[in-house]
Amino acid sequence: MNVYNWDNYVAHETVADFEKLHQCQVRYGIYASAEEMLAKVISGNSGWDVVFPSNSFIGPMRELGLLLQLQKDRLPNLSNLETRFQAPEWDRTLDWCVPYMHSATGILYSRTAPIAPRAWADLWSDAYRRRVTMLDDPAEVFGACLKRLGRSVNAVDENTLQAARDLAIQQKPFLRAYLSEQVRDQIAAGDVLAAQMWAQVAQVVIDAAPQLAFSFPAEGFALYADNICILQESRHQELAYEWVNYLLEPKVAATIAEEISGATANAQARALLPERLRHNPVLYPSDEVLARGEWFRPLPAKAQQLRDRYWTEIKSA
Repeated sequence: MNVYNWDNYVAHETVADFEKLHQCQVRYGIYASAEEMLAKVISGNSGWDVVFPSNSFIGPMRELGLLLQLQKDRLPNLSNLETRFQAPEWDRTLDWCVPYMHSATGILYSRTAPIAPRAWADLWSDAYRRRVTMLDDPAEVFGACLKRLGRSVNAVDENTLQAARDLAIQQKPFLRAYLSEQVRDQIAAGDVLAAQMWAQVAQVVIDAAPQLAFSFPAEGFALYADNICILQESRHQELAYEWVNYLLEPKVAATIAEEISGATANAQARALLPERLRHNPVLYPSDEVLARGEWFRPLPAKAQQLRDRYWTEIKSA
């Protein structure tokens, strides 16, 4: 069986234990972005059986005929999912995907910073002496700018996107760089004081550098979830179903969540986690905080083209 996943998204023994349990071999590959994964599987003849798309990719992949419609009676462990992930907005009946891990985007910062950032607006000032980074990810940068404007992270109208572009350009004099996970060492060392960051990655850094903290911006922020999907092209469907059901096993899912410091969508697994993770406010924010979050959704082609063009203008400004 062939599994294509994000980096650092299973525990060290996850694959080996599955191979022993089912007397099989797993070819396990990793990708750095959902776009990279989609480019590999869009032909329908990629050789992969299982992939882990982000929630905003489920609809487009379904429309492209890439996903297998799930036979839920072959996944008895589906009932282990947290209630809100048993009918997520991107697949209300879980016909095409199984929620796996979830997170949000906020601000990772040093407690030694002149001010503790509580809003995206705080990153539009010279208080941090150009020791600020934003993610090298257009959806996330637009998301922060749009929330500053009081708009949806999924806004599509041209005037709003232009305003978001202009806001991002206004921020550039205060930025050190656009960096994603590469900023981890810089912020741990104190070279960067505040960074737009995914909560799951932030928690990994905080575990290693407790002088750091994380905030969910007051204006609102993006939410995302990665999901397990079986591809329509899968030649090993029986093993693929076994793999999905295996990842839903509470002990398996808990081991993964603990090892990667991730937020599992599996309620039974979360109950098995140590206290420091089970009630961790970075990984599992309160309902009050989550109310400010908004799920990324697929965008119409025209809006995506506009964003792509404006992102080029932002980066070159």
